Amino acid sequence: MYTSMWTYAWDLDDCGMDVALGELRDHGVGDVSVATAYHCGRFLQIRSPRRKIYFPQDGVLYYPAPAEDFADSRIKPLVGDFARERPDFFPELSRRAEALGMTVSGWTVCLHNTRLGYLHPEACVQNAFGDTVYFSQCPANDDVRAYMAALLRSEDRRLSLHTLQMESMNYMGFAHEYHHEKDGVGLTALEDFLLSLCFCPACMRKGRAAGINMEHVRNRVRDDVVRYLSLPRAEVPSDRFLREGPDFFADDADVRAFLNWRAGVVTSLVERVAGEVSRAQLCFLSLLANASSWLFGVDLKAVSRFLGSALVCSYDCGADRARADVAASRAELDPACKVYTGMRAFTPEYTGREAFVDKVRAALAAGTQGFVFYNYGLIPQGRMRWIGEACEAIRETEEKR
Repeated sequence: MYTSMWTYAWDLDDCGMDVALGELRDHGVGDVSVATAYHCGRFLQIRSPRRKIYFPQDGVLYYPAPAEDFADSRIKPLVGDFARERPDFFPELSRRAEALGMTVSGWTVCLHNTRLGYLHPEACVQNAFGDTVYFSQCPANDDVRAYMAALLRSEDRRLSLHTLQMESMNYMGFAHEYHHEKDGVGLTALEDFLLSLCFCPACMRKGRAAGINMEHVRNRVRDDVVRYLSLPRAEVPSDRFLREGPDFFADDADVRAFLNWRAGVVTSLVERVAGEVSRAQLCFLSLLANASSWLFGVDLKAVSRFLGSALVCSYDCGADRARADVAASRAELDPACKVYTGMRAFTPEYTGREAFVDKVRAALAAGTQGFVFYNYGLIPQGRMRWIGEACEAIRETEEKR
């Protein structure tokens, strides 16, 4: 069974590549998922012997992609300082992993790039008020689609990857995607969703071509946002929205058509990218199970037709919810698409090691075909014992089968 752990190039460099790979292998992990393209942030480097905080460059590549790989893309990536200083990092990692009987996977942040957003605001999501959302590129934009095809093709050709994981290959949520966010109201899930809907020129043009009254949809969304933000929080029907899903908009045929079309945009982009990836197993990294993925404009069932695997993150929930999400994913997704489960080894998400391992067992019982754990450089060394016991439970389950 596929077992992997997310990490960053700088963590492997700080801790020592051989030390990190050896530790992963000794705890039963067979693959390491390393960020190939990533956003900025502030990271507490609890494992690093060199430093305790790290501020990565925003929206850069961690391998030295040659310019020729993006000759047909108007949007160009920036090769980060790390990759320019360590151009041999991924080849060296692949060699050392192979010597230990391990594999390497690539973890790519796709449509969440603030650096590119400021360079190409026309390629970003625009909300119903015409505001540019700089941290989020629009999957309907033709330049964005060409860039994604070029990026994933480049990674597949230049890096020796077992799995190529696509994170944020979808419309993004509004909240918690930027730095120092200010919200004096306390946005509900409904308002967050409405503010995430895109009405950029590409969406407007393509939505109209699909027969949708896009002006009406945009006006409806804008009016709803204004109205809901003026209400006391308890009066915003956010719980009903989450309970009913797309049926919340059953009174408006154009809005429903828009939501269906929106999901089709993501599906067609994944189909296009899948045509560019021939060596690695293509994996869609979803923060939400299929029943909720529509919030990000994703029809996970439709997308799964073009994938080798779909990784559904099981965060902020217990074993029962994990079991239900995995079972639903396995029942709903294409039979040829493997279902992987993503889990954090964080505090205070789990009361202790037993709760973590119980959740792994629940996902196994429901039919998951792999796990990716988060995150090597961000957890105390003692948490590797959690990972080790989880991998032992995986091994025992496989032996019984």
